[in-house]
Amino acid sequence: MTGIAKGTVTRLLASVGQACAEYQDKVFRNLPCKHIQCDEIWSFCYAKDKNVPEAHKGEFGYGDVWTWTALDADTKLVPSWLIGRRDAVCANEFMQDLKSRLANRVQITTDGHRPYLWAIEEAFGSEVDYGTLVKLYGPQQEGDTRYSPSECIASEKHVIQGKPDMTKVSTSYVERQNLTMRMGMRRFTRLTNAFSKKIQNLEAAVALHFMYYNFCRAHKSLNLKRSFGKTPAMAAGVTDRIWKIEDIIKIVD
Repeated sequence: MTGIAKGTVTRLLASVGQACAEYQDKVFRNLPCKHIQCDEIWSFCYAKDKNVPEAHKGEFGYGDVWTWTALDADTKLVPSWLIGRRDAVCANEFMQDLKSRLANRVQITTDGHRPYLWAIEEAFGSEVDYGTLVKLYGPQQEGDTRYSPSECIASEKHVIQGKPDMTKVSTSYVERQNLTMRMGMRRFTRLTNAFSKKIQNLEAAVALHFMYYNFCRAHKSLNLKRSFGKTPAMAAGVTDRIWKIEDIIKIVD
């Protein structure tokens, strides 16, 4: 398609992705977020977990990989994400990073994943309003529908810390963000042959995705009264304009 070697294109994308990660790390500071929703999304790297060679069993970057995401429910900004394992160590690192980007006390909602409990306490102490939304699902699907999600039959809201507004205890926006990631990045599709072969490439792809999502793509929920559109970064006061692809490429320099 381009007349350029595939390796050259891949190295360019990796460079742009790294620049996007560094740029967002720099500008996403003192954010005025108030309601944060957090979740984790599964993908795999190199091979699915059952197909990882014995020499790489248990080594990060081979098999299951989880991307932790935080989303501001008001501006739809994704200020923090982390690619790692689905364990307490990564939960703590993720929450420490999120805390460093916020300007004031926030309300956080997560699902019932237990590592969040310790990680949020470690990062925020008493300066947070924290609630969980635990969904209860029916039996696992079998046969031709085994890749469809099980039916959600009930949900429970719990106050964990502080005084969260229970009407804002929700994970709907961040779960919808999971779909945006799977639709926007082929490597996140559950049944795919376009998965990342190297963890560095996955990290670059995610950083580039969020750069485009935060700065370039006008979010429909933010455009009710603005005919020219508004991105999450604009809503959060990080920038005053909609970026173009050319603007992303320029930050590599």
